[in-house]
This record gives sequence, C-alpha cells and structure tokens, in this order.
Amino acid sequence: MLLALFFSGCESFLDKNPQGNLTQATFPTSESDAILAVNAVYSTMLDLSYNSGIFPLTDIMSDDARKGSNPTDQSSEIGPYDNYTATKTGNELRSWWATLYQGIKRANVVIEKVPGIEMDATLRSRYIAEAKFLRGLYYFDLVRAWGDVPLVTALNPPIKLTRTPKEDVYKQIENDLLAAIGDLDEKSDQPAEQIGRATKGSAMALLAKVYLFEGDFPNAEKYAMEVITSNIYGLEPVFTNASGVSGEQDIESVFEIGAIGIEGSGGNQFANVQGVRGTPNRGWGFNRPTPDLRASFETGDPRIKGTIIDLGDIIDGITIMGDGTTPDITKDEQGNVLETECYNRKVWTPGNDVSSQFGHNRRILRYSDVLLMAAEALNENNKPDQALVYLNIVRKRAREGNNALLPDISTTEKNALRDLILTERRHELAMEGHRFWDLVRTGKAQQVLGPLGFITGKNELFPIPQSEIDISQGSLTQNPNW
Repeated sequence: MLLALFFSGCESFLDKNPQGNLTQATFPTSESDAILAVNAVYSTMLDLSYNSGIFPLTDIMSDDARKGSNPTDQSSEIGPYDNYTATKTGNELRSWWATLYQGIKRANVVIEKVPGIEMDATLRSRYIAEAKFLRGLYYFDLVRAWGDVPLVTALNPPIKLTRTPKEDVYKQIENDLLAAIGDLDEKSDQPAEQIGRATKGSAMALLAKVYLFEGDFPNAEKYAMEVITSNIYGLEPVFTNASGVSGEQDIESVFEIGAIGIEGSGGNQFANVQGVRGTPNRGWGFNRPTPDLRASFETGDPRIKGTIIDLGDIIDGITIMGDGTTPDITKDEQGNVLETECYNRKVWTPGNDVSSQFGHNRRILRYSDVLLMAAEALNENNKPDQALVYLNIVRKRAREGNNALLPDISTTEKNALRDLILTERRHELAMEGHRFWDLVRTGKAQQVLGPLGFITGKNELFPIPQSEIDISQGSLTQNPNW
C-alpha cells in the first residue's frame, strides 16, 4: 500500500525539473505537498545505491559470504572486498554515500518546511516523525560505515562541510528517534493504506540497535523490551517466511522496504543483484554463502535451507540449475574449498524471471533481531536468566516443532553466553547485512576476519570516497590508514 503512495504521488515530484516551478522555495506548501515530500524520503530506499552502493558489501566482507556471481563479473571492483584490498575510489562507495545524503536532504525538507503548513496537526506531527525516523536510519548507516561524517540537519548548510565526531552523530540519531516515537502510530493501529510506514515499534527497535552499537546496554535493554512488551510483534512459525513473500508486513516485520515485481519504479533491485544466476534467471548471483557459514550451523538446523539455495533445490516448483559459466566448486591453491555455487535464499521470490525478483521486500528490522538484541543487552546488564528467555524463543522457532533439534541454551556464564548470542545472531540473521557490523562492534573482527585480510585500526570503517574529499577541497579528511 505504501508503494501505491510512493508512485502515485512521489514520481511527479521527483521527476520535475528543479529549474521549473517546483523549487525548494515553493515546495512543500500544502497538505498534499507534505505527503509527497515524506514519500520522497522513503523512496530513497528503492534507489539501488541505497544498498551499500548496489552490492551487499558488508556480507561479502564478513565470513558469511563471498563476492559470488561469475568469477570475472565485477572481479576488480567488488572482488577486493573479499580480502580487504578495496580502494577509496570505488564508485560503489561514492554512490552509497551520495544516496544516503540524498535521503537526509529529503528528510530535512520535511522536518524544516512541513511544520509551517496549515493542515491537520496530528497528521503533520506524524509526517515529521516519519522523516526523523528515516533521517536517523540513514545517519546510522553513515556513522557505522564511515565514523565521523558531516552532520547536516538544515536545508542550507555551510558550503564547506567538515566531519562531525561520531559521538555527536549518534546523539542526533538518538534525538531523532526519541522525537519520532511520540508521534508515530503503533503498527497495530495503522490503517491498510499506511502499512509499511514507520511506527513506534520500528523507531524503538532501531533506537535499541543504536544504543547496542554505542555500548549503552541499559538503554538497549529498555527499548528492545518496549517492543517486546507491546505484544504487537511475534515470530513467523516457518523461518523462511520471516524474509519471504508470505511474511511481508506480517507479525515478524518491524520495518521493511516495500517493493513490487517490476524492473523500474516500484521495484527493488536489491534481490536481483543476489538472485540465482543462470537457470532460473533471477539475477546476478552476487553474495554467495561461504562453506564456513554452512559448517557453522548446528546439526540439523532448519535455517540452513532457509539461508542457502543449493544447485538441485526445488523451490516453488522451480529447479535450481545455476550458471553454466560459474564453477560448481572453487578452490584455493592449497586445494581448500573457497566457495560452491549457491545463493542467498533470503532474497528469493516466487518466479522464474528477472522482473519478479524485483518484488522482494528487504527486511531492515525483524522481531527475531529485537529478541536477540534484548538477550544481548540483558546479559551485559547481568541478567542472564532473562537473556536466556529471549535467546531460546528464537531457537524454539528455528527448530520448527522438532524438539530433537537446537536444544535450549542454559549457560548463564556471561562471556560464554555473550558468544552464544553472537553465534545465534549469525545463524538467525545470516546474509541480511548484520554479521560484519556485529563482529566490529563486539571486538571480534580481528579474530574472525583477520585471516581474510581484516586490519585492526583500518577496516572497522570504509574509506571516505576520494571524490568527496576532492570536491570538499580538503575540508573532509580521510579515515585512518586509508
């Protein structure tokens, strides 16, 4: 329903020539303008470059995935992310940075201009809250990826921007999300035409994650528990539905990006980039699950098949044959298996053509993520017994009724439980863009990713795109060791 709003109203705004009648000085000025302006902030998420510059870079940089696709496809541009030899001049970084700031600019339009519009006060407050939620989301990606970044909260910032300390960026994200919570609707109160818009639950869940990244475990616990005790969310009985079509905007979805199965306005190419290559022709085949990820699952864990598509699998009546130009098995010089031809199950949509793959709704926040955030925060706050409750709820769903699998965790020793929760996050959220960030924020990156080329003091952050430094004429500085 949200997509109908995007593309019945948003396109006419976005496609206007900025030198024409529609300018920053004259837009938005009415209630009908206000909804167009808010929808424009959402539409940033359907820009292909919103997804880390087209490619799922953080998965590829983790131990969960490799570049994938045909060996020669993007081998010089994206291949280096497999071994941490990427450079600061890649177009993927430039486009990711630019798209996030485009979304922030659109949010700033709403936050600065909509308060002056004569319209229903409750609706006006909600529109502003949605823009603040999205601005917080976009800045969260920026600060995780680049650390200190320019903080722009007004429509007319200084010509030469400098990098704002990440602590101040995080404080702005917190302020935006805290302000948004009070004026957003609960998901359970949204009418059908609003489903997919930001909610109190999505703002609280994102805030919990922000606090987790800051190491503020009391507040992470507080806001994760607010989501849990709202009794609005739950887990899909079948794990594959948590990321699949059957679970779109359903009980487990806290916030997702809506899309429709067309190549063009309304479609989301995120899944096409990772879709099965060859037969059926669903996409480019990037982001291939690693043997290490496969081997890390506990014996019989049903989530393996909900995470990895193998050649010969039959899904929705379609046999996965794969790509004839891609090796079934790739080995290193010592004969170790680097990868097999397999694909990300979590972006699968029913169909056997390219267009239908564009209909995947990318999940930004799932309820199982919230449960595991609560478990982590509770353990860090010396409440291991409570942490086990939420950890084991996730495991119970994962076993899908087979009590011989995935027994409940019972250890309450803090360090051991911390590691178990991190492992559970890997298996529950694999291939969804979480693993790299989790390893960095928990201090495990060198231990896990060092053999892949990760360098402490450098690879926790991406390089500031060199093009941005050049444009700034030196007011922007580069990250350490880049």
